[in-house]
Amino acid sequence: MEETKVGFVAIIARPNVGKSTLLNSLVGQKIAITTPVAQTTRKNIKGIYSDGNSQIIFIDTPGVHKPLNKLGEALSEQSKSVLCDVDLILFLVDAKEPAGRGDKWIVENYLKNVNTPILLVLNKVDLIKDLPKRELNAYSYKSLFDRALDSVKISAKTGRNINDLIEKIKNYLPEGVRLYDEDEVTDQNMREIASEIIREKIIFATKDEIPHSTAVVIENYREEDEIDKISAQIIVASESQKKIIIGKGGSMLKKIGTQARLELERITEKKIFLELFVKVVKNWQKDDNFIKTLGLEAGK
Repeated sequence: MEETKVGFVAIIARPNVGKSTLLNSLVGQKIAITTPVAQTTRKNIKGIYSDGNSQIIFIDTPGVHKPLNKLGEALSEQSKSVLCDVDLILFLVDAKEPAGRGDKWIVENYLKNVNTPILLVLNKVDLIKDLPKRELNAYSYKSLFDRALDSVKISAKTGRNINDLIEKIKNYLPEGVRLYDEDEVTDQNMREIASEIIREKIIFATKDEIPHSTAVVIENYREEDEIDKISAQIIVASESQKKIIIGKGGSMLKKIGTQARLELERITEKKIFLELFVKVVKNWQKDDNFIKTLGLEAGK
C-alpha cells in the first residue's frame, strides 16, 4: 500500500510577492483574496491540497514587514505564531529582484532561529528572461542564511513548476492519516469568505484611498434553499472615509456590493442577497480590543 504524506506548510514572504496567488494555484481555486495592495491577507488562511498519496495543509500568512501600528503588530504575530508548528516553511521571494531590506528583515526576525526546514521558492520566473541575473538573484536570497537551502523556481500566476513544488514539499512531510475530506480546500466558513470577498472589492474599488483603514464584519449570514442572505458592516476609521465608501448618491457602495454579490454567487452557486452598511470606528487600527473583535490577535 502506498504511503500517505500528510503535513502542514507555512508560506511566508514580504508583501506583494504572490503568497495568496500561490495558495489559490496550489489548491486549484480561489480561497484567498489577491490585490496589488500590501497587507491584503490579514489572517492565517488554510488551503488544503489532496492527491492520491498526500494531503498538504498550506497556511497563507499575512505579508511580513516591520509593524507600524497595532494592526501591523497583530498581523506580524499571526505570521510568526505558525512557524514552529509546521513541517516546512516556504520562503517565497520575487525572482526578478535580488534580496532586499524586507527579505533580510524577515530572515533576521522570523527565520534565522527556527528549526523548521525552509524551502526557498523563487516566484515570477516567467517575468525574468536574463538567466545569469536570475541565478544571481537566487544566490542573494540563499546567502541570507547560514545553512544550505533547497530551492525551486515557479510562477504562481501561470502555474509553471507548481507540480515540481508539490513533489519537493512531499519530501519534507511525515507519513500520516488525512485530516480533511479530499474535496475540502479550506477551513474557512462562508462568513469568513464573504467578509474577505467584500474587503477585496473595497480595495479594488477605492484603490490607494483607504484599503488599510477598512474591515468587514458579517452581522448576519442566513442560508436558505435557493438564496443566501448576508448583512455586512464595513468599518472605516473616519467620516471622510465613510463618504468615499458610500460615494456620490451611494454609487461606490452599490458598485462594491454588486461585485461582491456576483463573486459570492459564483462561489456558492446560489443567489445572494447582500446588504452593506458603513460604520465609523475612529482609528480602529490602533485599538487592541477592537482588533481582537475582528479575530486578528496572534494565533488566530
